[in-house]
Amino acid sequence: MEFKVPTMAELMAAGEEPEILFWVGCAGSYDERAQKITRDICKILHHVGIKYAVLGTEESCTGDPAKRAGNEFLFQMQAMTNIEVLNAYNIKKIVTGCPHCFNTIKNEYPGLGGTYEVIHHTQLIQDLINEGKLKAEGGESFKGKKITYHDPCYLGRGNGIYEAPRKALEVLDAQLVEMKRCKSNGLCCGAGGAQMFKEPEKGNKDINVERVDEALETSPQFIAAGCPFCMTMLSDGIKLKDKEQEVKVLDIAEITARANGL
Repeated sequence: MEFKVPTMAELMAAGEEPEILFWVGCAGSYDERAQKITRDICKILHHVGIKYAVLGTEESCTGDPAKRAGNEFLFQMQAMTNIEVLNAYNIKKIVTGCPHCFNTIKNEYPGLGGTYEVIHHTQLIQDLINEGKLKAEGGESFKGKKITYHDPCYLGRGNGIYEAPRKALEVLDAQLVEMKRCKSNGLCCGAGGAQMFKEPEKGNKDINVERVDEALETSPQFIAAGCPFCMTMLSDGIKLKDKEQEVKVLDIAEITARANGL
């Protein structure tokens, strides 16, 4: 499917405004694995006919890793830069592919002068399913397949969003199996709080391995994720366990795109 993703600058020049701004995020822009998720979110937006745009080169990191690592000054600098850009474009509604971007823009930007309606891509998918715009037909069938969903910390425990990603999976007619620790009792993948960017301290077992062990106990065919950091950690765990052939780690957006034949 070939189409062009417009930037805010291009729409502005044409005197148009998007319905929604897609905030891609660092991982979605630079990480090869996460770029696939970015493409699938764009395919979904294109498929349902939502008028959207990205910031392109005008987008910079939300400042989440800096803040979590304790550099409040750097966070505020990064945030102010982004808020200036967003406000200049009169942005009202933002969809993100990453729970870290979602949490930061939604909960921490208002205090610095940036107030927007922010939704995570799983919420967008849930809304589109509820409106009958996404049907989960015409593509790959997940009927009867065993899928276990890993709650990203900043989506689940941080913002109480448990239903949207599960709703996106329920519509597939798949068999949703929950891990022992799920929803408000979920376990971190091991990459939150800027841990993504450093080596773990010495211990008996890495957190992502612990989490993948829990996932494998459900004998899934797919592990569903909703966060690019979780995607990296879960995929690494699956590689370590040598289960790449049997178990696939996919983002909710990728599963949705496949089920709709996009």
